[in-house]
Amino acid sequence: MLRLNDFTVSLRGEVPVVRGIDLSLGRGEALGIVGESGCGKSLTWLAALSLLGQGMTTSGEVLLDGRDITRLSERDMTRIRGGRIALIFQDPSSALNPVQRIGTQLKEVLRLHRGLRGGQAQREALRLLDRVGIADGPRRLQQYSHEFSGGMNQRVMIALALAGEPDVLVADEPTTALDATIQAQILDLIRDIRRETGMALILISHDIGVVGDLCDRIAVMYAGRIVETAATRDLLTRPRHPYTQGLLAALPVLEGPRRRLTPIPGTVPAPAAISAGCAFAPRCPAAAEQCGRELPGLVLAAQDQRAACLRLGELPLPGSGSIDAAPALRQMEVPA
Repeated sequence: MLRLNDFTVSLRGEVPVVRGIDLSLGRGEALGIVGESGCGKSLTWLAALSLLGQGMTTSGEVLLDGRDITRLSERDMTRIRGGRIALIFQDPSSALNPVQRIGTQLKEVLRLHRGLRGGQAQREALRLLDRVGIADGPRRLQQYSHEFSGGMNQRVMIALALAGEPDVLVADEPTTALDATIQAQILDLIRDIRRETGMALILISHDIGVVGDLCDRIAVMYAGRIVETAATRDLLTRPRHPYTQGLLAALPVLEGPRRRLTPIPGTVPAPAAISAGCAFAPRCPAAAEQCGRELPGLVLAAQDQRAACLRLGELPLPGSGSIDAAPALRQMEVPA
């Protein structure tokens, strides 16, 4: 249903920030995008929906049912955004309009994407608030975002996303800055809505545990590229790229004996500082001399699992001297 082909985002047409992304999303599928901050996860999907500011340019294709939406006019894109593809932003308190009532914002989406007005829009707005767990709907519709808690604002954002009855929901760090209890409630809400509507999901997060619990497949991003992609269980039990292995090794294990976490040294490089070879090479414990010169492409590592590593066939698998992902997998409660 949705496919990115060699999708690139550049700053002023010179510095590539997202570098040749190839991804696909099936109808009703849940795809997780993980990686550290600064890897290009959010930027990819903001660019795909033409939500970037001036100075940023894109190339490649974003195909929605075979139609390249990057070539659409702004008027046509307003029908896509919210109608076919909805986005939950990282910070709901800044994404919501502070000078408009919650009801006004909900009814605007209902009018633009479903043609509802008057009493119909009022009833549907109340239904949406109830669906996302906000009680006392008539009073809440008259309030402003500053009168809501962080968790309630996130629920409003989900209601706004659902108002247009989209085919795809892009959830960008939907539980950022929420406490653990509210985080679990929001994730359960997204899971229930997907089950009821059949909506496809793209979940952007730096938390592999959250993604592993909700998604069918995971794509790992580093420095603007996809470095590994696989079915959730395969990626968590048999990570093939050293970066994916490093992310899993850095996860705390809440059961059994305590163990020291193994952090990934260094930081994600700035886009202008990325060398010609593998961007992860300066931080990679398995890097060889060729890694700094040659850019690896995604190659088949196992059935339906691809990784971008020049030393792919030489690296040990989890359980044979690298990392043990099983405790983290149990913690995430990944379905079979």
